[in-house]
Amino acid sequence: MSRSIPLSFTFCLLLSPVCMADQVVREVPDTTAGKGAGAVTGLMVGAVGGPIGALIGAGVGFFAGSAVQEAAGLTETAYEVKDTQGEISTVRSPNARFEPGQQVTRKGPRLVRQDS
Repeated sequence: MSRSIPLSFTFCLLLSPVCMADQVVREVPDTTAGKGAGAVTGLMVGAVGGPIGALIGAGVGFFAGSAVQEAAGLTETAYEVKDTQGEISTVRSPNARFEPGQQVTRKGPRLVRQDS
């Protein structure tokens, strides 16, 4: 019993930043799907040249897939999000839309609007 109070207090202190809201800084294009498809395709094509060819093919496919997705106008949406510590990270959000300055919370890898 005597150790449960400090333990509970420690958990509250550690979880308090998680409960604070993050803020959307700006919207950025996301080409992760093109990068993945390009890398896999490049890997398979490059495998004809052996292990080194597979690595080179995957690298070229990674950048080519991103460029093809962007040129086709199929980019998805990602957001730069500033957390309470001031760190900025990029979070993908293919379904939900947010405005710069909007308060959000993270639930796993996704953003959720914070109720005012």
